[in-house]
Amino acid sequence: MSWPILYLLLLKATLTSFSGLSSIAVVRDDLVVRRHVLTDRQLNNAVAMARLSPGPNGLYLVCVGQIAGGIPGAMAGAAAMMTPAFLIVPILARFGRRAENPAVKRCIRAVILAAAGLVLASTIPLARDAIVGPATAGIAIATCAALVLTRIDTAWVIALAALCGLVLRYTT
Repeated sequence: MSWPILYLLLLKATLTSFSGLSSIAVVRDDLVVRRHVLTDRQLNNAVAMARLSPGPNGLYLVCVGQIAGGIPGAMAGAAAMMTPAFLIVPILARFGRRAENPAVKRCIRAVILAAAGLVLASTIPLARDAIVGPATAGIAIATCAALVLTRIDTAWVIALAALCGLVLRYTT
């Protein structure tokens, strides 16, 4: 895949999300479902690698770009991740005062809820790829419980889940 097309697709994902991981649904639709550039497993791996490293949640776009287009693809992913940050300054200068308007606040809340729905919708196919039996289902349930019920950092939860997966892989 060419890096300009990859940049535009990843930019579309970042511009339509309110946090780094809410763009997964758009990335999955464009690169896994429509263009078949990635598999669900590769997307899962990109998200896991990015979550284990320090930095913003959207860092997985660099990993996705690298898988889809090599070094130029990784650079396209990084550029797509950074572009909204450069655009927000002039946008806030022009429209920042309107953000306190109750109608604007309600609109923002609605978009956030829609983004949460998209994240949930994209989680199901990714989970189907990752959960292959009762043991991996147990790891997924325990991981979800740890993330929801505790304040443990996500990176530690993912690292522990990965360790459990490795133990499971080499003991069965």
